[in-house]
Amino acid sequence: MVIQDLKPSRRVEGRWLAVLEDGSILRLGEGEVVDFALYAGKELSEGEAEALTQAARRSGLRQKALNLLTSKPMSRRELEQKLRSWEAGEEEAAAIADRMEELGFLNDAAYAAQVVRYYSAKGYGERKLRDELYRRGIPRELWDEALEGAADPSAAIEEFLRKKWRGTLPDDPRELKKASDALARRGYSWSDIGEGLRRYGAEAESDE
Repeated sequence: MVIQDLKPSRRVEGRWLAVLEDGSILRLGEGEVVDFALYAGKELSEGEAEALTQAARRSGLRQKALNLLTSKPMSRRELEQKLRSWEAGEEEAAAIADRMEELGFLNDAAYAAQVVRYYSAKGYGERKLRDELYRRGIPRELWDEALEGAADPSAAIEEFLRKKWRGTLPDDPRELKKASDALARRGYSWSDIGEGLRRYGAEAESDE
């Protein structure tokens, strides 16, 4: 297999295009060009061609992972799942995730803190925050430190009730039940909900 042409990509910096004699194009990183000592006109053995094809595939996966992580944060587990959906092997996905961590594009602790800040700012309680950390595959040993950045639940509950009731305690007990249920769905504990309601002279009605 002969490399008919070897040229840098016009669209992606650091990427090279190797045009093979059968018309196929391999998209390579600079590392593959150097490692395989590639040049236009070089003839590859069957083994070299296969090795280069696999290297090009891995390089493509790394680039896709990098593009994904620079567009949105995610956990290591989420990245590895995405890589496997792109047909990366388990060890291959782990190796790429390791590299992304080395480069600083993947950081579960920082991501956990970001998830907590985001949902806490939206008015959600600790149970909801834990659900989100679990759903995103963040290791449990990182949860406690991340949850330290959550907003004070009493302040968040007070703000929720203030907006809902406009500072006036409703007469209808069904409205109190609706409010306490809504706060429970947002992940607040019944003890925190009860404390918040008592500031308005009310008592929470728990379904638990």
